[in-house]
Amino acid sequence: MEVTAEPVLYQKLLLWEQSLDPEEEEEDISEPLVPDPWRPQDSSGKAGVRPGAWAQLIAALLLLVVGFSLATWQLHARGSATETFGPGPPRPSGHSHRPGVYHHGAIISPAATCSHLGQELLVAGGNVVDAGVGAALCLAVVHPHATGLGAMFWGLFHNGSLGNSTALTSGPAQTLAPGLGMPSALPTLRLLHTRFGRLPWPRLLVGPTTLAQEGFLVDMPLAGALAAQGTKGLCPLLCHTDGTPLGLGARATNPKLADVLRRAALAPTPDFAKDALLSLLARDLGLEGSSAEPMPTLEPALQLPLAEGILFTTPSPSAGPELLALLEAALQSTGTHPDPCLPPLNATVTPVSSVLATVDSSGSVLLLASSLNSSFGSRYLSPSTGVLLSNLVAKSAISTWSCPLVLRGSPNDTEANVLGLVASGTPAVARVTTRALLSHLAGPQTQAQHQHQHQAQQRPTKSPSMCGQGTVLQVAAHAEHAHVSSVPNGCCPFQGY
Repeated sequence: MEVTAEPVLYQKLLLWEQSLDPEEEEEDISEPLVPDPWRPQDSSGKAGVRPGAWAQLIAALLLLVVGFSLATWQLHARGSATETFGPGPPRPSGHSHRPGVYHHGAIISPAATCSHLGQELLVAGGNVVDAGVGAALCLAVVHPHATGLGAMFWGLFHNGSLGNSTALTSGPAQTLAPGLGMPSALPTLRLLHTRFGRLPWPRLLVGPTTLAQEGFLVDMPLAGALAAQGTKGLCPLLCHTDGTPLGLGARATNPKLADVLRRAALAPTPDFAKDALLSLLARDLGLEGSSAEPMPTLEPALQLPLAEGILFTTPSPSAGPELLALLEAALQSTGTHPDPCLPPLNATVTPVSSVLATVDSSGSVLLLASSLNSSFGSRYLSPSTGVLLSNLVAKSAISTWSCPLVLRGSPNDTEANVLGLVASGTPAVARVTTRALLSHLAGPQTQAQHQHQHQAQQRPTKSPSMCGQGTVLQVAAHAEHAHVSSVPNGCCPFQGY
């Protein structure tokens, strides 16, 4: 189900939302608990007490006492509503939030189907890693133009309980065959889940496998990419029988990919990618075998201490070090007036990466970025696996499309916040992320200065030329609530509970 409501987040943390009114976040609904028992008497009647009048008076007094007791209880419940954070869903007692603000956890991604799948994993008892990995595998099915099992992945996981961050990397880009990159998504995501996930690994693959087997509907980002790029190398997966590309709302299936996902669910170790997937790809390509293999790693994230807290990002060969250098230079300069909005987007630019983010109210955050390098990657569709291989090869030294960032508030602050940012769709994601963070640090005054100038860019859009391009996802934890939003507004569906 497509989300049509405009994402709105906590005003203190999210400085891009221009339409946020300075009214209370939680809405109280007051209704009379009992009707007024005092009815006007008929003045035309005889003087004196009517039969049964004393009984009516006593009943009215009893109702008044009951009403007063219930009103007292209701006021007490309202006063403590914001102090209670239970393990279950919020109770329907007037404690409500704007779209994008949730009691427990939330996820935001480029596809409504995958955001919904991530939400289901959260509700089922999964953590942010379970939800993020499940949604990433879902995107590998429904967004083959931007990501997939042939893609490379970078990630940043912030543990809200421990206050530290871990970087996930697929390792250096490797060549499977001339012009074809080594697929590394499965072992990379499996490693992340093995270390930090909570639900069983097969549970995460149920939804993506079902979508690949039974079919998924082509959404706006995929339809836009097909219309712009054509179907060369993509038939019959994304084509009609006459070779024309599938349009918005058409159903596509990928049964070979479903078989791969089933085998991945049953694989006892992450070596499945080497032992099974690579052998099938080698057979398709006529190779005797591949001496190379994916080398995903988990390592401590890069850190940059600031007055406002600590910044975390991914190490080289991602663009994380470039991001930190840009931020240091900007923060040391004087008279900086960061622009809170993205630069104008070129409608002819195609997506080069895909991003998603998950957050829970305790401050744990997972940011994932993946890429096939080009739209639809190499455009080589493996007939045995249904996997589109990337054109990220050994010479692709720096992953300029990846620099997720987490800002953890100062531990001396009793209301320390956690903010996560991840950008996609432009070669200059480090600069886009830098601008977004500087906007956050600048405060509401700088935001107000830019409000009128960039009002048009803040409006929600569902144009295929905008969604998935120049996109920044924001997630945050504040005051025991999870917050999600995106720029441009409305381009990325979110779910939570």
